[in-house]
Amino acid sequence: RADRDRVAGARALVAAGCNVIVCDDGLQHYPLARDVEIEVLDATRRHGNGQLIPAGPLREPVARAADCDFHVLNDAVGDAEPGFGEWLMRQSADNAVPLLGGRALPLDSFAGKRVHAVAGIGNPERFFAMLRSRGIAVVPHAFADHHRFTAEDFEFGSDLPVLMTEKDAVKCGGFANDRHFSVPISAQLPEAFWIALLDSIRQSHA
Repeated sequence: RADRDRVAGARALVAAGCNVIVCDDGLQHYPLARDVEIEVLDATRRHGNGQLIPAGPLREPVARAADCDFHVLNDAVGDAEPGFGEWLMRQSADNAVPLLGGRALPLDSFAGKRVHAVAGIGNPERFFAMLRSRGIAVVPHAFADHHRFTAEDFEFGSDLPVLMTEKDAVKCGGFANDRHFSVPISAQLPEAFWIALLDSIRQSHA
């Protein structure tokens, strides 16, 4: 379960026998000690306009990146070129899972068809671009990150299939119908990244 106090949550995990803690959005949480820091950037917009939220996309100043041990590019469509010292994280999606349960459909079965695409994440366009790269005709519906969905949000005026991220789908089970699908995304990093990461963790405890 989640703990609003990350330090208290980390201490509870350590007390329970955990020896590795991964903290999402942890760079700005200074009370929480860390051994390794990983900057994850959208491969397309990177640092954007260089401004902090709400003026821009950043939670920490650009200069903060210099303190990070690893720099990962989150690539949704497979055309990014990593720079020196950057690691490329590829995303892939194979299936669309009905929110009401039942057999998953191959994502390619939507190729050449129009769908409503819903994303309430930090960069909705990344999800839309991934679907377009699979030949799907996307009618995009972008919402704010962490948006609390209601049935009214899905009144699009047509009965096209609705594809959404897993993060958004868990909030929609109470009003979903047979047109609503979740698209699980998997991410792959090169084997060399994991070797370097484990080596960095070991060195921090040497």
